[in-house]
Amino acid sequence: MTAKVVDASAAGALLFGEPDAALVASRLTNATLAAPGLLPFEMANICLKKIRRHPAQRDQLIAAFALLPSLGIAISEVDHDETLKLAERTTLTAYDASYLWLARRLAAELVTLDNRLKSVAATLIP
Repeated sequence: MTAKVVDASAAGALLFGEPDAALVASRLTNATLAAPGLLPFEMANICLKKIRRHPAQRDQLIAAFALLPSLGIAISEVDHDETLKLAERTTLTAYDASYLWLARRLAAELVTLDNRLKSVAATLIP
C-alpha cells in the first residue's frame, strides 16, 4: 500500500463534504494516510470557522468533525528544526512546511487542495 500525507485542506474537504471531496477520496484509495500532529487542531479551526459562518449547521459540523478519527490518518512526529528550515527555504508557513517535510520523510505523495503547497511539493518531492 502506498503512503500519502494528507493536509487539512484535503481532510477538510472529506469531512465537511466540500466540492472536491470526491477528487480527494479518489486520490486516497488504497493508501496508508499520515499527517503531522497539527492536523486535528487545523481541523478544529476549520470546523469553528464553518460554525461561525453557518451557525444553523453547528450540530452537523460538530458531527462531521467527530468523524476525523474514522479517516484513519496516522499522526506522525515531525522534526521542527528541519520544518523551520524548509519553511524558510520555500517561503511556506511552518504549518504547511510540516506536511511537506513529512511527505518528503515518508517518500509519500502530499494530498492537498492548497495550490501554493501543491506547487512547492511538485518541485521537491520526486
